[in-house]
Amino acid sequence: MQELSDFICGYPLFILLIGGGLFLFLYSGALPLRKLGAAFRSLKMKKAGSGQITSFQALMSTISSTVGVGNIAGVAIALAVGGPGAIFWMWMSALLGMATKFFEGVLAIKYKGVDENGQLQGGPMYVLTKGIGPRMKPLAILFACSGMIGCLALMQANQLAETLSTICVCPLLGVEDSTLVRLAIGIIMAAVVLIVILGGLGRIARVATRMVPTMVACYFLMVLYIIVTHFNLLPHVFSSIFHGAFSLEAGIGGLMGVALTGARRAMFVNEAGVGTAGMMHGASMNTQPVREGLVAMLGPAIDSGFVCTLSAIPIIMADNFHVSGVEGLSIAFGAYNQLIPHVGRYCLLFMIVVFAMSTMFSYSYYGSKCTAYLFGSKNVKYYTYFYVLTLVVSSVITLSTVVSLMDMAFFFMALPNMIALFALAPKVRQEVKQFRL
Repeated sequence: MQELSDFICGYPLFILLIGGGLFLFLYSGALPLRKLGAAFRSLKMKKAGSGQITSFQALMSTISSTVGVGNIAGVAIALAVGGPGAIFWMWMSALLGMATKFFEGVLAIKYKGVDENGQLQGGPMYVLTKGIGPRMKPLAILFACSGMIGCLALMQANQLAETLSTICVCPLLGVEDSTLVRLAIGIIMAAVVLIVILGGLGRIARVATRMVPTMVACYFLMVLYIIVTHFNLLPHVFSSIFHGAFSLEAGIGGLMGVALTGARRAMFVNEAGVGTAGMMHGASMNTQPVREGLVAMLGPAIDSGFVCTLSAIPIIMADNFHVSGVEGLSIAFGAYNQLIPHVGRYCLLFMIVVFAMSTMFSYSYYGSKCTAYLFGSKNVKYYTYFYVLTLVVSSVITLSTVVSLMDMAFFFMALPNMIALFALAPKVRQEVKQFRL
């Protein structure tokens, strides 16, 4: 299974999402660059329509799912594999992701569906069947089935339990890392998640609205401290990024490798094209599809652009990424230990805990939304309990096979979602022409 996952989640997924993002970027007339200011102004718009949350809450909830452990570990891995130049291509991937999420946001509002309770719902399932037609029902079902699997936060739970056990709990208690310790961490972690997600989307959105700005601000202040105390290294950081992005020292093949590494890592971080954003923004009360699209496109700018840059700066400053066979978090912890002696690893650990927990909250909603589409809202509670149970289980098991299954599920979420975006791109452009930006 791992070989199959590595294949379809390699170049096929890369071409689908990055190639698709490039097409949508050009088709929109480089709208993310032209209308970035309008996107920020749209955050203030509060149109009372049918929905459960505001546009701002939808954006914060989406970011809470995409700003996770991957923003730290993924950046470190990109640096280890592709060098500093990979960060530039993460920025380029974020720009393409903004275009993709703009289309997702527009269509999520334009083509809302109705569940069995008569409540309006949004997401790729409804975009496919309402926007294109009932013949797309099999693809809608494929997306929903894949979403139930792909949106299990197994990797986040596993990495968080391992990190807390080895960095914090075991050293403080003076005991060895063990399955029992990780199980206890998993139970506590699952209990916190359960308290939040039992409150439904409203509680998830309220928590995300408070949590996301705070955690991004704290992360910024932490990196700002490193920049101030090591300011002499800052010019080297950006010069190495731009030099590495276009350096031909390793030949054209090396340059392409750097570009692909950075773009693929950003692709997995911002989830543009996977369809998760459409499910969250489809719950917005905004009645203006284009404004919702503008709000949605800010997601990749924040997670793959701003937050990933914050992650890259300390690691490039520490220059400790020239390794192989080391996990991304190990590189990040090493950098923070070097730049903020004695307390750096604990500062980073705090951010990892917050990032991982925020992802678990929002992922539960995505899986519940897919469950409701397939089996009805009355059965969502069973998925919720299953979701929480998987957090406990994943804290004590090896995830290689499971992660491969989840990666494949992401591909089968992205495939029907991108088909919908391509097919309905003319409808989005028509909405843009009719709307006064």
